[in-house]
Amino acid sequence: MKRFSLVALGSAMMLAGCGGGDGSSTQTGSFSLGVSDNPANVERVVIGFRQVVLKSVGDNGQTFSFEVAETGQIEQVDLLQFTGSQVETLVANQQIPVGEYQLCIYMRNDETGTADTSFVDTGTAIEGLTTPSNGSCGGVGATEENTGRLFFNKPFLIAAGDNNFVAEFNLEKGLIQPPGLGGTWRIKPTAVQLVNNTEVGSISGSIAPSLVTDCQTAAATGTFAEKVYLYSGSAALPADASDPTINAMVDFRLAEQVSTGQSSPIAAAQAVPEEDGLGNITGYNYELAFVAPGDYSLGFTCLAQNDDPERADTLETDPPFFLFAAEPDVTVSAGEVSVRNFPSE
Repeated sequence: MKRFSLVALGSAMMLAGCGGGDGSSTQTGSFSLGVSDNPANVERVVIGFRQVVLKSVGDNGQTFSFEVAETGQIEQVDLLQFTGSQVETLVANQQIPVGEYQLCIYMRNDETGTADTSFVDTGTAIEGLTTPSNGSCGGVGATEENTGRLFFNKPFLIAAGDNNFVAEFNLEKGLIQPPGLGGTWRIKPTAVQLVNNTEVGSISGSIAPSLVTDCQTAAATGTFAEKVYLYSGSAALPADASDPTINAMVDFRLAEQVSTGQSSPIAAAQAVPEEDGLGNITGYNYELAFVAPGDYSLGFTCLAQNDDPERADTLETDPPFFLFAAEPDVTVSAGEVSVRNFPSE
């Protein structure tokens, strides 16, 4: 796993071993936070991160604020450079009193599309990037103009010892370009979840070149984007989902567009080509990181670029979308890597 520390946190409160005059002490845990991503179908997704705030859950109302950049400005992170288990560190080894907390991450909103704040690079243009949420956390927050808030309302525990968390962005599901906003993209607040590294596992494997070729032949189009989709529980290709206990795999879409008997993916991973010394593709690899323990199914498509998370995409839509292969019964355990290849046999 690649980790790059970005922080020198002048506002961090170092409380380990501190006590009052009565000899009491505060038990603390080490808090670290990184960011990672499930890839989207654009060239770059750059967020200008400003501040991380922890708000204590309970009556004491303690709040801890950390500037991401040493100067108190912003630190730009291209999320597409940190996919799979790769993580960019925003906060490193800060001592926090043990207990339950809520988390806010503040970013710089930019609707105009400038390369020194937050933006999306489509390959042909630099376009603006914002999040619609704003406001403070416990009275502490970025009050500057054009500041957006990524708020995690589910409390989490900081225990004694090391606590390593990752804010995992699912851009396949939550990066959208709403109609009427011109060249501005938005990150939905639901596009990011907080995961504890000690409580998750991962799935990785290879994809046979022949499977990719067969999918491209069936698609009969000159543009392809190969990805592996992750589904919760038992799911299969629509033609194989005749068992009522097994859901049919569909694309990323709005929750209200998922019918009974269908399963929409919860994450996706890019198929990364491997090449020999002559530049010939010899195979493909994928990795789905930060997966909660449980049972899953996998789907493969070469038309991920046609998957619009705001609508239901099928063979009949324009452009068309389909899933070409599936792998069922993948079990994930905490701290372990589950290996599943396409095909598995």
